[in-house]
Amino acid sequence: MSRTRRRANRNNNHRKPHSSFFDIPYRPIVRNQWAPYEIAGPDRIAEIHDKSMQILENTGMRFMDEEAIDLWEKAGAKVDHKRQHVWPDRGLIEELVAKAPSSFTFRARNPKRSRLIGENSINFFSAAGTVFANDLDRGRRPGVQEDWVKLAKIAQMTNVIHIGPLQTVVLHDVPVHAKHLEMFLMASTILDKPHMGVSHGYVIPSDVIEMAKIVHGEDLKPELGPVTGGVVNVNSPLSYDDRMLGGMISFGRAGQFIVVTPFILAGAMSPVTMAAAIAQQNAEALAGIALIQLVRPGAPVIYGGFTTNVDLKSGAPAFGTPEGAWAFFIGAQLARRYGLPYRGSGSLNTSNVPDGQAMSESMWSLWPVVMSHTNLVFHAAGWLESGLTFSYEKFIMDCENLAMVEHMLAGPEWSDDAYSLESIDEIGTAGHHFGTAHTQARYQTAFYPNFLHDRRNNGTWLEGGGEDTAQRANRLWKEVLKAYEKPPIDSNMEQALQEYVTRRTKELENVALYD
Repeated sequence: MSRTRRRANRNNNHRKPHSSFFDIPYRPIVRNQWAPYEIAGPDRIAEIHDKSMQILENTGMRFMDEEAIDLWEKAGAKVDHKRQHVWPDRGLIEELVAKAPSSFTFRARNPKRSRLIGENSINFFSAAGTVFANDLDRGRRPGVQEDWVKLAKIAQMTNVIHIGPLQTVVLHDVPVHAKHLEMFLMASTILDKPHMGVSHGYVIPSDVIEMAKIVHGEDLKPELGPVTGGVVNVNSPLSYDDRMLGGMISFGRAGQFIVVTPFILAGAMSPVTMAAAIAQQNAEALAGIALIQLVRPGAPVIYGGFTTNVDLKSGAPAFGTPEGAWAFFIGAQLARRYGLPYRGSGSLNTSNVPDGQAMSESMWSLWPVVMSHTNLVFHAAGWLESGLTFSYEKFIMDCENLAMVEHMLAGPEWSDDAYSLESIDEIGTAGHHFGTAHTQARYQTAFYPNFLHDRRNNGTWLEGGGEDTAQRANRLWKEVLKAYEKPPIDSNMEQALQEYVTRRTKELENVALYD
């Protein structure tokens, strides 16, 4: 056989599907069994709380919605209707925040996919809200429905992504008034994992809730756990706009959850010091959480942290920084102080391509959120270019890290067989353990089975095609997509969802969604 033919055979063998990716176990709950890493002492956390209360009592916050102002006024807060401004006192804030649950179950269409949010659980959610899609074949381009569908199918097949996508990429080829309808329809049929809605205004959340009723029954029974929810980003500094307030009030009233997340870039939306940024984050988050409890006491909420710094040389956001890590660690400590689940972000980076910078900065996000006991990790896979782009290859690269995190959190085995004193005695001071019965019985399951990282020596790697990590990831996401199987769904439910989308798309054609 010629050398060229032998190399072709090697390449073909190397290109077989990575069975270890498909064999990654789905863990119904992933727990961090070790104590959370805390970088601030109790006195410092109490100090941050006090500074936050001073911000709310002295500076106050703007709530750009009359219903929200009325709720605060009835609760006894000082308000200014004309300025849409509220000055809640610390006693009221603390009383209201204490009403929120410390944990809840995020229910899925498939009950086996439901997730615990809170306690010491950790849940991964792929990148969301990106404008562009990017892969090695087609490059960077505006996201379209085809990308959304592909990425949703890949997420369904990926066991380390626990919560399905919503706005993975913006649908540039779908009319604005229909985007939320199409996304919820696709998420409800392509996946059987729990997934979220869009929390913009009053109309969009009401549609999401009505569609959720089709999937989960007319009565959503919030006491069983929410089936949908949304993210609210504060208009830092110290403002909630009408879009976000509409979502907070709508989802809160229906007993569905809200992730209240100030987005603060220190030096731009807060003073340049991280102490000020973290205190402001805390004030903004607590004010939103308290408002939701005014709407419905006991409504599930998640304390969200998304504070980092700007690059003072350019004014651009800086992700994957030591300062951002400080904010993740302390944000988790604050959430625990109030007995609330915590949201962080796991693959933040500013790189334009899935390269070493992208992975290095992502690890500066992933490790802080894991070690601080974050419960819901947004943007855990696929994030690129400061969140403007969803990268197919970066998604697979991040999933390798997520799978290793899950494996690490499971901890080592501690048993007499694991200590294997018999093997140690058998080999003694000479020889090796490759051929022992203990190794032979465990060689397929002893260690984490990497599906993407390549540990071959240079010569073997070159003979196998010399692919870098992104090239291997490019091939793997296509294999995953090809292997997709649609999860079972009741045909009547699917038809009812489609009919609702068709009807509402026509009804909303000339409706201002945010009025």
